[in-house]
Amino acid sequence: MNRKLLGSLTAREFLARHWQKRPLFVRRAISPPDFVNERALAALARRDDVESRIVQRRGNRRETAHGPFAEIKPRRTNWTILVNGVNHHVAAADELLRRFSFVPQARLDDVMVSYATPGGGVGPHIDSYDVFLLQGAGRRRSTISNGGNRAVYVAEPGDLLYLPPGWRHDGVALEPCFTYSIGFRAPRGAELASAFLDWLHERGLPDARYRDPRLAPARRAAEIPAPMISFSQQALGRIRWSRGDVASFLGEYLSMPKPHVVFRARNGTHGRGRGGMVRLDSKTQLLYAGARFFINGDAFTVAARGVAALRALADERALAASALARAGLGRLISQWQKRGYVERH
Repeated sequence: MNRKLLGSLTAREFLARHWQKRPLFVRRAISPPDFVNERALAALARRDDVESRIVQRRGNRRETAHGPFAEIKPRRTNWTILVNGVNHHVAAADELLRRFSFVPQARLDDVMVSYATPGGGVGPHIDSYDVFLLQGAGRRRSTISNGGNRAVYVAEPGDLLYLPPGWRHDGVALEPCFTYSIGFRAPRGAELASAFLDWLHERGLPDARYRDPRLAPARRAAEIPAPMISFSQQALGRIRWSRGDVASFLGEYLSMPKPHVVFRARNGTHGRGRGGMVRLDSKTQLLYAGARFFINGDAFTVAARGVAALRALADERALAASALARAGLGRLISQWQKRGYVERH
């Protein structure tokens, strides 16, 4: 399947030759996706649990408005609507995202769908993450560059363009068209550091208050006192963490849903018992590191006999309910079902 998706390349060959190195353009990578139309996309953009924006070009300027939108009036030219996280709401979009699971799920972000009228586009920009641009109905011209390297592609339905981080990209609709963007998470170092310190603080980061009962009159009022510097050095020096702490933080951080994501509880009796399949909700992120698991921002462990089955559910995103029951995970799955994390068929 991935050989067709990536042209003549296997996933291993693609990762070795192109991933974060150079672009790849594939003609007729897959059948053109058509799982969302203008009306469905506009309906998603009206919801407050969906990220969306509209970009309108006026001469050399572009005006951007962010949803949710009470009313949407498409322009005949130079107009684009973009909706993030379509895979959370449309099963076919989630299936499309999972076709890229040759990249670890911890890196997968979402499927963004855009609809543009002729001349529409968000303008030249550089992304800090990897992205696959899959063309739906209509044609789109993409101009990409990186230093002295420049190329122009006219994508037709079913064509795929992969862009590594750092490549300048300008996509312009040549006719009314849909583009499906499969994006990948790429946390920045400063972002991770800030979130990690917050994580440590929640778990008892060493705390103490500076005291100076023997303070003498200041000779230089603006000079930072040497005892204060020493206190700070000692306090910060007591911060400790292990590789296990980092793995736990990363699992919770990478599985945490975005703020607007809402899970809908499934309290019905449908699917109880040992029969059928258990599937992760499209919004659920289930990751693991060793025998420790992370689901939607929460960390947990299970008995040894349940580890293999839970890993299989995480990797494949679906598993027979009987296999999970045999592994002693029936009660856990029932809890997840009530929270809306899984569904049973």
